[in-house]
Amino acid sequence: MDILLLETLIPQARQWLEARHAVSYQPQLADDPSALRRAVYKTQALLVTPRVAITRELLGFAPRLKVIACLFANTDNIETEACRERGIRVILPATAHVRAHAEYLLGGLLMLLRRGFGASLGGGRRADIRLGRELGDSVIGILGLTPAAHALAHMLVPLGARLIGYEPALHHSAEIWQRLRIQPVGLTELMAQADAVSVQMLDASRYAGFINDATLMSCKPGQAWISISRAELFEPQALANALKDGRIDACVLDGVKESWVSQGAPLHGLNNLIVTPRVAAHTHESRVRANWYLVDRIHESSVDAPAVPVMPSGAGAPVN
Repeated sequence: MDILLLETLIPQARQWLEARHAVSYQPQLADDPSALRRAVYKTQALLVTPRVAITRELLGFAPRLKVIACLFANTDNIETEACRERGIRVILPATAHVRAHAEYLLGGLLMLLRRGFGASLGGGRRADIRLGRELGDSVIGILGLTPAAHALAHMLVPLGARLIGYEPALHHSAEIWQRLRIQPVGLTELMAQADAVSVQMLDASRYAGFINDATLMSCKPGQAWISISRAELFEPQALANALKDGRIDACVLDGVKESWVSQGAPLHGLNNLIVTPRVAAHTHESRVRANWYLVDRIHESSVDAPAVPVMPSGAGAPVN
């Protein structure tokens, strides 16, 4: 299989792939659309960076393309419908970042419950010393029951936190709630009871603006919020209002568009809002897991290639 890499793989994974396929590493093509169109003509598998838009037009220059892979579980830059029509397999490391996401959420909750951290990180160098909360005596609202929420629940319960949760796509009678030791509640009840809210809802267009004025109306005063979901889940003006009037004491969002916090935007200048540039998934361990998962799936997609087991820890290469 002719494989074109626009993104860096860890050395061990790249060497393993090069021993079995014709691999070309050309990261500079990510910034040269003309050269990329020429390069993909003979390419059968493509590892892309989020900077490259995989459009229907680009696919027209890649008649042999069978696989598109990405190191992060995000398809914003890929026209998935066009890939489906062409029979091109899109490979994402769906579970590689779950642990990293959960630890990011846990760290954020621990930080935000200690009042004053949010203002300090948001730029307030002389923040008042305020009485915080201990996680073990807090009610944590779990908004969205994605895999990251499962891992987070397993971390929070031993620390003594009481968990309540809401998932719009899951009935209260589902067995998973009991298994995770999360009490299912309605959205209004979650807002009214939680000392802090962790948001990890499914990325879906139908949930755009889900966190709005009506949702935040019932907030328990002084809540802490942390989210790894797409920013579009929030209605910006509604979030700004809650941050200003004290319903939300501090909020961390992992990844928002620059326009959301630019001059004139509702969220601009709020020192109790902390924005991180999608760092939740960026750990050494999650990168290793994602790399081995992708190279295994790419190899598996080649003609007549047998499935190859991946080393779970990423410590070594799969054994052929």
